Amino acid sequence: MQTAKYPKEQMHRIRYTKLTQRQIRDKLGAAAGGPDSASALADVFADKSLRIVTDEGPTLEYLFRGKGRLTLTENGGAAIQAGYGALTLGDVALLSHMIPGTQRGYNVIVDQKAGLATVFEVWFSGYEDNREVQREIYYGYVAREGEAAPKGRHHITNRIEGKGYYWKQDNGVETLEFYPSVMYSNFVELTRFGGELSWCGPSDYIRLDDDRYVYSRVECEFSGTMTLYVLDVNRVEQIGVRLGFDETDALEYYMFTGRGELLGQLAQFEPFGDVGTTIALGQRAVPDRKGGRPVYRPLKTNPILTEEEVDAAVAANRTVFAERNAMAGNKRPVSDYLVGKALTLRYDDGTAMEYRFDETQKLRWRPEGDSRWREERYESWESAPNVVMFGHLLTGAPEHDSHTVVADFDHALATCIHGTMGTPYIANEAAAETLFGVVEMEGLTPPKYRRHQFTDELVGRALTWNYSPGLTSMHLYSTPHSLSWIIFLENGSGGMEWSGPASYVKIRDGMYFAYWLEEACNGTLGMILINERTMHDCGVGYHCGPDGLRLSAIGAHSRNAGKFDIARFYTVRG
Repeated sequence: MQTAKYPKEQMHRIRYTKLTQRQIRDKLGAAAGGPDSASALADVFADKSLRIVTDEGPTLEYLFRGKGRLTLTENGGAAIQAGYGALTLGDVALLSHMIPGTQRGYNVIVDQKAGLATVFEVWFSGYEDNREVQREIYYGYVAREGEAAPKGRHHITNRIEGKGYYWKQDNGVETLEFYPSVMYSNFVELTRFGGELSWCGPSDYIRLDDDRYVYSRVECEFSGTMTLYVLDVNRVEQIGVRLGFDETDALEYYMFTGRGELLGQLAQFEPFGDVGTTIALGQRAVPDRKGGRPVYRPLKTNPILTEEEVDAAVAANRTVFAERNAMAGNKRPVSDYLVGKALTLRYDDGTAMEYRFDETQKLRWRPEGDSRWREERYESWESAPNVVMFGHLLTGAPEHDSHTVVADFDHALATCIHGTMGTPYIANEAAAETLFGVVEMEGLTPPKYRRHQFTDELVGRALTWNYSPGLTSMHLYSTPHSLSWIIFLENGSGGMEWSGPASYVKIRDGMYFAYWLEEACNGTLGMILINERTMHDCGVGYHCGPDGLRLSAIGAHSRNAGKFDIARFYTVRG
């Protein structure tokens, strides 16, 4: 018999220090000599000079002494001495250095054959969280005496949108990295954090040519670290640089080489012919500052309540299955399957709930052995013949509890996601535990040992969900314990992205009961029953904010968007 539940304290969170500008300057002293590297750095620039002209940015003039020291003048200014590192990938070179005595530096990609250059100026302390690396991108060329400036430039692109890779760097670091968006990416740290969760960060995708691209991301709202690399999609090789501070506040500034494996390709939904040279942000505002770009900062836009404020908000307003809800524009019809039924759901943790379903949207419940019935509003949906999902609040429960249940009446099995409000981190953030059990009812013989099971069959899959006109997202089931959601831009490109803890339970072949927690976000617990035969879901959202407690329906049409071959990376390692 399987008795399993996920802990209510949710998944591990990493706390990062709010470093001061003085602390960052002191730590960056070690970067003056240039980046570290596990592999030998390249001498491609040794004893040479290089003049890079950018269209809307600086002119950088370099004089290299050996393969470790350089002199730089910016826009004809004073000469700067610094250490540097360089790596090559074919005829593309990556140059990286910081400017001593400052919090800034440059990562320069030079296409030696085409004579083009892309410059990432990087700096710390440009945002309220000083440790978050900022970047500004400049496109330009290598000035060559007697030659006219090339007309072409590198540029942003969607040509690698949807790809997923496994990477192993020369220093042993292994990651899974997914590009489901033109402005965000998703990454799983296999060696650093064991691959349990996926993370998201704003990202840049730049086309050098059809074979080579530049990818960069900043771990905004987390460590603040920047990872940038050039990748060759044919050879599946990379050269890159990492800059930031780890969870112990130690400086990470190193260059790396890596080899990888293409894990798959998700569908793209832009119109044919759109190669992503612009990003269709629509009404999304870009911060009016150097390096400004849209960044998902949910804890700065979603109110954080105290326990007392949660209790007061719930007492003032409980909204249960309101008629209008953008997440349920395409919901399934409310079912009357349960009406008139009397049953007990008995879970393996000892919980037993008695039910009387009086009407289509009215039920009574009580814990087994209790003499008092409680009445609740509920909704139910029959996703497949004799498979019913329903959800309700537990009025009077100390943590403003909810139960969302999938009951399979053919096999007398039930799985419940028990939602509660409040975590060790945020009082209005939901938590969840999964309860496995059976349906006891006249005419049914519940099994003794068989139960629904946690599954990894969805891992690596991507499904789009159209909830109502203008509201479509994509779920990427990125690890057995997490899920990422990508909000589409107006032209069908993948846009903003976030990730949270999740679980997946197999109900039947092609039918899965999943939840995700919008952890460190708006605190919502989303629970859906996915039916691959109908490509339609039904579900329940559970949320608390200043306007009260809300239990709401979820319903969307789905499309299969592809799959990454990643389940094998999550096996337990000896």
